[in-house]
Amino acid sequence: MLKTGKKIFYILWGVLLIYLLYRYVKNPEIFSVHYIKNFISSYKGQIMLVYVIISFVRGFFLIPSTPFVIAGALLFPDKLFLVLIISMVGIMLSATSLYYFADILGFSEYLEKKYPKKVKKWERKLQSSKATFLVLGWSFFPLVPTDIICYVAGIIKMPFKYMFTGVFLGELVLVTFYVYSGSMLGL
Repeated sequence: MLKTGKKIFYILWGVLLIYLLYRYVKNPEIFSVHYIKNFISSYKGQIMLVYVIISFVRGFFLIPSTPFVIAGALLFPDKLFLVLIISMVGIMLSATSLYYFADILGFSEYLEKKYPKKVKKWERKLQSSKATFLVLGWSFFPLVPTDIICYVAGIIKMPFKYMFTGVFLGELVLVTFYVYSGSMLGL
C-alpha cells in the first residue's frame, strides 16, 4: 500500500513539474516577479490570503521562495514585517516537511546504496552541533537551494533542532534583505 502511495505521489509530482517546465519553456515571463505580482493583484479582495497560501504551498513543489518574497514586498510595501513573517513561516514549513518526508519518499535507501562513502561523510558533518553553522551558511548563500540541505539532513537523520536553527537563521538574514530591498524596487 505504501509503495503504491509513493508511486502515485511520484507520478503526480512528476506530472506537475513537467507541466510547470512546459509552461516555463512556452512562456517564461509567467515566472517573473512582475507577472506573479500582477497575478496576485488580480485577486484584490483576497490578495493577502492568496499570498499566504502561495507562500506556504510553494515549498511542497520545490519552487524557490525568492520571487514570492520580492513579490510580497512589492505588493505590501506598508506591511514588510508581515511579509517577512509569512515568508519565514512558508520557508520553515517547507524545510520541516522536506526533513521529515525525505525518508518516506525512499531516497535515503537509494542514496545509501549508491553513494555509501558520501552518505557517511555527510552524516559525520551533519551530526555535530557545529552542523548548525554549515546549514546556516548553506541557507544564507542565495545560489544554492535550501531545500537540498533540508532533504539531506532528513536522510542523514541530523538532529532536527540543528537543521531548523541553521535554516531559520540563514534564511532570516536573506529574506530580510529580500523584503527590504525588494520593497525599494517598487519606488
